[in-house]
Amino acid sequence: MSFFEENCPEIDRYLENHASAEPEILKKLRRETYQKTTQPHMISGYQQGRLLSIISKMISPKSILEIGTFTGYATLSLAEGLAKDGTIYTIDKNEELAYLPEKYFAESEFASQINFIKGDALQEISKLNIDWDLVFIDADKENYVQYFNLIKPKMKSGSILLIDNILWYGKVLEDNPKLESTKIIKELNELIAQDQDFENLILPLRDGIQLARKI
Repeated sequence: MSFFEENCPEIDRYLENHASAEPEILKKLRRETYQKTTQPHMISGYQQGRLLSIISKMISPKSILEIGTFTGYATLSLAEGLAKDGTIYTIDKNEELAYLPEKYFAESEFASQINFIKGDALQEISKLNIDWDLVFIDADKENYVQYFNLIKPKMKSGSILLIDNILWYGKVLEDNPKLESTKIIKELNELIAQDQDFENLILPLRDGIQLARKI
């Protein structure tokens, strides 16, 4: 859930009403996610989906890595900007839910460009000998730093890194966080801010998105 959605729903509706319309397939996927999953708030959603689409279209990536598929909304949003010969690799270990993204991937115009990998991302990433143009991380927060350390060497100059939930419902303001996930997210934010190989900005969209460019 976004800050505005929770604290000022009128602004949230205004933002959606003044954003480009989402494709019909994403509208259907969003509806079914809320109907058939127990944690539908995990979906990237309308505004974030349009952001992912625009960034992808701006750089026309040949190789995209997504860590954390959920129902595939972000996958299809990112795929909108793929180069004609590009591929998006999306990794998720939840095999019970895999039927849902697989259904929509197959229906989409990007079916031949999506490589859906079911498994543990920490293991699967190491198997992919690919230099990434665009990376989106939205998975288990406890492994965020490990994911960053894994993908950094495979990002070239100009590559874009996006990481979701980076404000963690405001918990990043806690001085002595109790949750391990909060500690890891705070550690990652500091790590990227101090990393001379990246220029970055945290966007206060929904639950916060880390936007970084490899120098």
